[in-house]
Amino acid sequence: MNREDFALLKDNVIYFDNGATALKPNVLKEALSDYYDHYSCNAHRGDYDLSLKVDAMYEGAREKVQNFINAKRREEIIFTSGATDSLNKIIFGYFKWNLKKDDEVLITVAEHASNVLPWFELQDEIGIQVAYIPLENHQVTLENVKKSITEKTKVISLAHITNVIGDVRPLKEICQYAHERGILVVADGAQSVAHEKVDVQDLDVDFFAFSAHKLYGPTGVGVLYGKMEHLTQIRPIIFGGGMNTSFSKDGVRVYHDLPSMLEAGTPNIAGVIAFGSVLDYMTSIGFDEIKKHERELKQYAVQRLQEIDTITIYNKEAESAIIAFNMDGVFAQDLAIYLNNYRICVRAGNHCAKILKEEIGVKNTVRISFGLYNTKEEIDCLLEALKNPNLKAEMI
Repeated sequence: MNREDFALLKDNVIYFDNGATALKPNVLKEALSDYYDHYSCNAHRGDYDLSLKVDAMYEGAREKVQNFINAKRREEIIFTSGATDSLNKIIFGYFKWNLKKDDEVLITVAEHASNVLPWFELQDEIGIQVAYIPLENHQVTLENVKKSITEKTKVISLAHITNVIGDVRPLKEICQYAHERGILVVADGAQSVAHEKVDVQDLDVDFFAFSAHKLYGPTGVGVLYGKMEHLTQIRPIIFGGGMNTSFSKDGVRVYHDLPSMLEAGTPNIAGVIAFGSVLDYMTSIGFDEIKKHERELKQYAVQRLQEIDTITIYNKEAESAIIAFNMDGVFAQDLAIYLNNYRICVRAGNHCAKILKEEIGVKNTVRISFGLYNTKEEIDCLLEALKNPNLKAEMI
């Protein structure tokens, strides 16, 4: 699907590491070049035509993101450096001031470090309690969420789709149940926005964070979405130019309204504008088509991998386009290095989900994660390499 739009694929690379970052379409470099060649001025700083064009393009990208996830207001879209930055701004800018000692935050052992470590820090800092929703067949169920909630539960913070098991959480149902009990929901959308249509109003999620680079966009750009009622209570955790109206030597300062208050300093202007172009590109393809294509690849790959008796797949039933597996007697990183000899790119390791090992019983796995440009023929090449009778010998 649309392989001709991705220059790197012309190098005969088989790229199965889309969960880490997606390859970039030609529209991205075209938009970057256009900015740097024709109007590479700062945003929200100048009163001349070139600078005003930057303002229009930058804020136009914000409106594209608003429409892309169906946020109610453009001010609910905050540009950050990535999902990690977004989650930190949410946790330390909002929940640090709205939670108290012994309040409970529910997560799972399958969460990415970005949705675990900030909560641990807050636990040490103000005494909140981090508790875990038990997984069923490595996945989150609404029933287990219900069983985990106590009278102290104030927040549920979950990945929309996890980055190793790849289970698609019932986020809308979780939000509905949580809100009936006055519990807020934070969603890490890093693995979902590139693979299915996200509607934050339909989900009714309180906060949603994601990165552009997993959505075929540039690195160094992320999005923090929050309901306006929460964002008006959030405090900046980064201070400087662009986010203040005035300050004086006696310490009196006045900060801008949203979204500028949370976007101190010069942002990744080129990246944000180019991300807007990528969103146009992705929308033109259509997420129903992307989702259908990727799920078909997942089913085909699982079917083919099961032809090898020595392979264990840890997430056959997960709906997303992610497969985590190991080969008996072969260390995950060794297998990834072996596949690299065939120009097949996979991820190996713990994938920043370091406490998941307590659930699946292994520390490291090989991960395949599909994108819109992957094909069944590429999966066949993978299987040919994995079926090589001299596989272990070639590793030595």
